[in-house]
Amino acid sequence: MNDNFVRVERSRLTINGSPYFFAGANFWDGCYLGSPGFTGDRERLRRELDFLHAHGISNLRIMAAGEASRAANAVMPPMQRGPGEADEDLLKGLDYLLAGMAERGMRAVLYLNNFWDWSGGMAAYVDWAEQTLVHEPAPVNRSWKELVERAASFYGNPQANGYYREHIRRIVTRRNTVSGVSYAEDPAIMSWQLANEPRPGIFGTGARRNLTSFIEWIDSTAAYIHELDRNHLISTGSEGCAGCLDSEECFEEAHRTPGIDYLTIHVWPYNWRWFDPRRSLETLPQSMERSRRYILRHIELAARLGKPIVLEEYGLCRDGGAVEPGAPAVARDEYFRFVASLIQDAARSDGSIAGANFWAWGGEARGVRNDTPWTPEVLAPGAPPREPRGFNAVYDTDVSTMSILKNHAERMSQLQRESAPAVAASRLPKSGGS
Repeated sequence: MNDNFVRVERSRLTINGSPYFFAGANFWDGCYLGSPGFTGDRERLRRELDFLHAHGISNLRIMAAGEASRAANAVMPPMQRGPGEADEDLLKGLDYLLAGMAERGMRAVLYLNNFWDWSGGMAAYVDWAEQTLVHEPAPVNRSWKELVERAASFYGNPQANGYYREHIRRIVTRRNTVSGVSYAEDPAIMSWQLANEPRPGIFGTGARRNLTSFIEWIDSTAAYIHELDRNHLISTGSEGCAGCLDSEECFEEAHRTPGIDYLTIHVWPYNWRWFDPRRSLETLPQSMERSRRYILRHIELAARLGKPIVLEEYGLCRDGGAVEPGAPAVARDEYFRFVASLIQDAARSDGSIAGANFWAWGGEARGVRNDTPWTPEVLAPGAPPREPRGFNAVYDTDVSTMSILKNHAERMSQLQRESAPAVAASRLPKSGGS
């Protein structure tokens, strides 16, 4: 098959039958820069893509969603102002971004929902279904427990999922206004993703009660997207066991469905309290060791399911938690170097892990106070609104970090070239026999 789409063969990601290995980034707010509206800066977006391309970053994970939210601090403007009310400027921004990526031979992973309310997401869909957004428009600051329970109620809410499927259809069947290519026929898209970090809830009776609807939601939503688009892969966007009640059984069951083509994991040493930026060098060793165990265990789970896997989120803040460009990032550089080596070794070993996407690309943006209005000058700081802007950002001025990432990209490209003949040979018919 010579169609240039990313496929799955023999538990590996492939393109035209050859292994697909990559170094990637999260550039979740790229459509905002591509917009012809007030958030847009297309010249800057072209520079950002050129910079990433020059450093070998060839896979970008991008948000293709965003709902008007009651969250006290959410991304603005939303891609959907309400059910069926899409912001065409942001959709054109996504068109422009995808067309630019195609020109540079880059691949996109597009996630279509969010468990967290910083972009609206599942809690917003539940609000819409219950019409609380209309009748109670004031922002709310839900506790973490309340947020998780509200979002997790989405899976069993037919009306909320009806609104969500309307958005899926709008995106998956869209025709790019820049390139003229239908999204469903665009090889620049590697995969559709059900959501960013979907999880059944938190520990306890409520989460266990959600588990059945959570697994059924994954299966049925993946099947729905495959009905709309036979060309592209589908993944969940899961963090791994950390987002599945810390249960391997939950994670495996959620990803056993044939509608999910490959597995995803996220690793967050700071969020998971392995890493303390105030004691960065002291807590870095345990962060690396726990990350190593977490990643390798999920590679084993992927092998058990016979599916490829991608580390699609990993990141670390600068020393002391600083957000300013030029602030020391000694621990982060060491952690990125460690992740790169681990991914390269694992990919070389069995080829099931295809790559890793660091979180997140800040590019020309700079860390600012969270009360600074969202403008093209400060947009894309790499952090969702609930985090200090620029907290996990990699800027275009981060010379040492970018050197590590470029070296990693070169190693992954080399591995792809070296693996191609072996994979091609494995596809040839065996000689002898009847």
